[in-house]
Amino acid sequence: MRLSNFFTVLRLILAPLFFILYFLPVQFGLDRRFFLVVIIPLFVFMELTDFFDGYYARKRNQVSNFGKLFDPFADVLANLTVMFCFTLDGFLPSLLFLIILYRELSIMFLRMLARGEGITIAAKMGGKLKTVSYIVASGFSLFILILIAFFSLPESIVRYFIIVNYCLYGLASVLSVLSFLSYYNGYKEALKHQAEL
Repeated sequence: MRLSNFFTVLRLILAPLFFILYFLPVQFGLDRRFFLVVIIPLFVFMELTDFFDGYYARKRNQVSNFGKLFDPFADVLANLTVMFCFTLDGFLPSLLFLIILYRELSIMFLRMLARGEGITIAAKMGGKLKTVSYIVASGFSLFILILIAFFSLPESIVRYFIIVNYCLYGLASVLSVLSFLSYYNGYKEALKHQAEL
């Protein structure tokens, strides 16, 4: 298996593992601090695999149909799994999660349409900013979990951090919609250009 594809497959495996480890202490009354020590590096490594698969695909000229199909799917699966956990835990409002969910499903559908038309739409800065906003917001949720698990902070301070987290997810949802609109406009322009040929 190509190294770039290996990282993609690894991310597909790590996403459900994150979910299991996140809720295992809740289901069985275990010490959550131990699991936090595990899932935080797991989260970081999962995000790094997203970088590594693209890096090795370009550097070693390992771009493949498998990677084109499953890399975006692995990204969506990983991001939505992490944010679903935080939604159930109250760090991410359900409405914002739905906006992000619908955006990710819509962009996957649009990619399939573009692929069927033989259209390649280059990655745009908006998509990269969206990804960074996902990581920052989710990372901040993990930071709040650390504060709750390891420090006896007043509830008012914890609530303040949660409000900040809401704002980060709000920004992420706005960027996700804007990046979708940018991708959609790119798709329409590509269709128009194709029709003129």
